[in-house]
Amino acid sequence: MCGIVGYIGNQEAAPILLEGLSKLEYRGYDSAGISVFDGEKINVIKTKGKIKNLRSLCHDGADLKGTVGIGHTRWATHGAPSDVNSHPHLNAGETISVVHNGIIENYLILKKKLENKGYVFQSETDTEVVAQMMDYYFDGDILSTVAKVLARLEGSYALGILCADNPDEIIAVKKDSPLIVGLSDDGNFIASDIPAILKYTRKVYILEDGEIVRLTKDGVTIYNMDLEPVHKEVTEIMWDVSAAEKGGYEHFMMKEIHEQPKAVRDTIHPRVKDGKIVIDELHMSEEQLKEIHRIYIVACGSAYHAGVSGKYVIEQLSRIPVEVDLASEFRYRNPILDEHCLVIIISQSGETADTLAAMREAKKHGVRTLAVVNVVGSSIAREADDVLYTWAGPEIAVATTKGYTSQLAALYLLGMYLGQTRRTLSQEDYEPMLNELEILPDKMEKLLESKEDIQYLANRYIGLKNVFFLGRGIDYATALEASLKLKEISYVHSEAYAAGELKHGPIALIEKGTLVVGIVTQEALYGKIVSNLVEVKSRGAFVLAVTNEDNTAIEKTADFVFYVPKTLPLFTGLMATVPLQLFAYYVAVAKGYDVDQPRNLAKSVTVE
Repeated sequence: MCGIVGYIGNQEAAPILLEGLSKLEYRGYDSAGISVFDGEKINVIKTKGKIKNLRSLCHDGADLKGTVGIGHTRWATHGAPSDVNSHPHLNAGETISVVHNGIIENYLILKKKLENKGYVFQSETDTEVVAQMMDYYFDGDILSTVAKVLARLEGSYALGILCADNPDEIIAVKKDSPLIVGLSDDGNFIASDIPAILKYTRKVYILEDGEIVRLTKDGVTIYNMDLEPVHKEVTEIMWDVSAAEKGGYEHFMMKEIHEQPKAVRDTIHPRVKDGKIVIDELHMSEEQLKEIHRIYIVACGSAYHAGVSGKYVIEQLSRIPVEVDLASEFRYRNPILDEHCLVIIISQSGETADTLAAMREAKKHGVRTLAVVNVVGSSIAREADDVLYTWAGPEIAVATTKGYTSQLAALYLLGMYLGQTRRTLSQEDYEPMLNELEILPDKMEKLLESKEDIQYLANRYIGLKNVFFLGRGIDYATALEASLKLKEISYVHSEAYAAGELKHGPIALIEKGTLVVGIVTQEALYGKIVSNLVEVKSRGAFVLAVTNEDNTAIEKTADFVFYVPKTLPLFTGLMATVPLQLFAYYVAVAKGYDVDQPRNLAKSVTVE
């Protein structure tokens, strides 16, 4: 959520800032702006709406001359989306410009103090407080001024600061909000995420909380909060630039749906060696693994749904009780934690604020944490005791697809590994299961060949208002994710229910024409779910079934059936999710919505 870009170097800054911000659009935003120092003063152009509006206002950067500047895409928290509330924000004398991601929790107290000293605020934002405080404490040394201001801030922040009295440098700060530094021979950069600067450099510093950075066109110096220099290793980004481009697809989301077989394959195959699953990243002995008596899976959104599916897999294969918690609730419910627990943290970005806070809470209790994340060097990855990376590559669309399915693959690996280590999964069952795991990506590729069938159905139901997703067991976890995907990008009201709960209230909402999606992949539960579908159909619902390719008997019940390649019951979530992602995508496209940047949503939720 929100995006920051900064540049200081030998080139005109404004076009670089605009290009960088355009690469951060996936993070979600409602306004954008840039400020550039022209040699005499700081010039700011900002506007509500999309970056194309900003480009138009500044004629693609031609109106802002100068080789040092900062830019921002804002997702409104304090104050409605507007030109005035957009970043960058200035001090009263317009000599200091600030961009900010995060939330300053004590901004009202600070604002009142400044108002009492005669400061007049132009916006409703918490960020303007930082700019005005910089003015209040400025002593001619920008670095010491920043340190004074930071000592008084509470909350989360990534800051980019430009000062007309120190025009040859940019100051950047990180605390609980992502920020990186890019290095090149032609200048240096700050950014919220790698895609913003990947066109210009592959060499980055990944900042830790509490680090302050001074950037000049010729170098970068990093300090701790005591302004003592900090040595950091340069990280080389190995992504191909094309990984952050659409590659001929109309939308990033469709591209990423098609990248799922590769993402799942890249997550699984490096961890299968000589017919065994080897998770080198999990630094726990066999004895320690055997002593685990409870696992907590903690996550938000789609990652939480992956955790619900993972619960079924891990419990069945390892016989360890698993609880799945929403990260936003976990640390407030006083969970019962001890040294025999393992907390698994799932986050695509590795920066999800609630998830990061939940992990820190677990660590306070001395509990071992294992992170399942996609972004190398992210906050969660750095702070967890162990990290199981999903190798999905950059995911640009706000609604996750390959991020989610690669998380499922990682949890399948973990479940089998625990079962193998704890001797709860027999060799007789283990070998065919491993063989099936390795060919899942091939089956996903086959599945994507039939996407036109889903497109046909989506176009038929473009006017739908309410959708219910039903499933039992792992199919219920899939229903949760399918429902979220549809509401995220098509703005259709949808709900997911464990099918056995149908008679406990939801059936009252079924009326003629209501679309009910039944996910039917668990053979042992075929009869149960079919009876639920018969119930809703008798009340006028249109029934879409997603089921295994050999379950043709369901055609007697469902109005439309989408078949998926058959796999082991524990792995069916990976198969059934794909057509339901496509269904959500095609409904949204047919409605004319921006699939990659749905309204009100952000890719990385870095505030609570």
